[in-house]
Amino acid sequence: MAFDLVIKGGNVVLRDGVYKVDIGIKDEKISCIAEQINDEAKEVIDASGQYVMPGMIDTHVHISEPGRTEWEGFETGSKALAAGGTTSYVEMPLNALPATINKDALDLKLEAAKTQNYVDYAFYGGLVPENLDKLEELADAGVLAFKCFMSDITSDIPGDFTNVDDYTLYKGMQKLAELDQLLCIHAENPSVTSGLAKEFAKAGKNSGVEYAESRPVFTEVDAVQRAILFAKETGCKLHLVHISTSEAVQVIQKAKQEGVDVTVESCPHYFAFTAEEVDEIGPRAKCQPPIRPAKIQAKLWDELLDGNIDWITSDHSPCTEDLKQGNLWEAWGGISGAQNNVDLMFDLAVKQRGLAVNKFVDLIATHPAARFNLPHKGEIAVSKDADIILVDPNQSYTVKREDLYYKNKHSAYEGRKIDCRVTKTIVRGNVVFDLEKGIVGGPVGKLMTAK
Repeated sequence: MAFDLVIKGGNVVLRDGVYKVDIGIKDEKISCIAEQINDEAKEVIDASGQYVMPGMIDTHVHISEPGRTEWEGFETGSKALAAGGTTSYVEMPLNALPATINKDALDLKLEAAKTQNYVDYAFYGGLVPENLDKLEELADAGVLAFKCFMSDITSDIPGDFTNVDDYTLYKGMQKLAELDQLLCIHAENPSVTSGLAKEFAKAGKNSGVEYAESRPVFTEVDAVQRAILFAKETGCKLHLVHISTSEAVQVIQKAKQEGVDVTVESCPHYFAFTAEEVDEIGPRAKCQPPIRPAKIQAKLWDELLDGNIDWITSDHSPCTEDLKQGNLWEAWGGISGAQNNVDLMFDLAVKQRGLAVNKFVDLIATHPAARFNLPHKGEIAVSKDADIILVDPNQSYTVKREDLYYKNKHSAYEGRKIDCRVTKTIVRGNVVFDLEKGIVGGPVGKLMTAK
């Protein structure tokens, strides 16, 4: 057989371990895995000394096009994802304008995205108080899942996203259960966090630790408990996004043991930073839930290493640099992180803490592919999409602003040394990023739908 591409000599991460094998790719699919492939190939990549693994599936990305394209667009956002080792992503129903809460808004995104993406992509639909009658049309249009906020996200801008009340959450869950749709929830108690934020800001409590104290652990746990209670009542499939505390993870673990269909994600920034470090980084490290103090972070690491967190996402939430000015109460909350997921977490979890490489692949690819019903992705196996990344565990680099592909080149990771590096990203057999060449070729990303 003549292959389009052969990857030779690498340490290939398969479901049950790491093997020194070659991979043959034909017509965008993995067509052969063997100890040695000597057949003719249009292109051969030497992966000696590197890990070869499925590309990351990032299920939590905010691209602000259309409406706030000056924050981030599909072209720049997907280039950053590709450079960071992500081969497909699911885009949140905010911060674009209008928010993706009906088919008309989804169509605007579909049109904007179709010729700009360097990696494969899909969309969420939103659940807000005014769109209970629009959920079915979004499901029929092929969104992969739905998203809502139990935290405070009020806006006076027409078409912007808003948080749910308990009635909307209950009725929305009922409807999504009927439609067999997954609901992803940002879980924080909005009444307590909003009240404490006003109190702390008035008192001039502006430190990273004080910001974390304004969104205490119990506010996350309380919202998670209510979401699970509603899921039990309605039968809705549930996923809790960017969980930041061990206490919340334990509530979710207990619910799983009781038969609730629930999964949980966290993000690299909750493992890379502590609240004590936020003052030095500044508002670039502001996010919700907040970066936690070191003692709380240590317990979250235990949950990850024990296998109690299902997968990792970036929660890439960019904005223009002026919105990151001021103190932690005034600045926009969101971390630009899409370009530093795989390398950072590989360094922190695999190299520094001994997580098995195949378990790492579960965190970035296998588990999200299964939960989001992407049967052709998430694993290096014959007949799967050839979504593959090469990771060199022996390279180190420092994150520099000029190397970022974001539309707004700022990140909480600027100046951080990472002892690992993504050297190639391949989307369905197409090399889209090469460490020496940068972004390669034009946009090859395709829409992934639930249909």
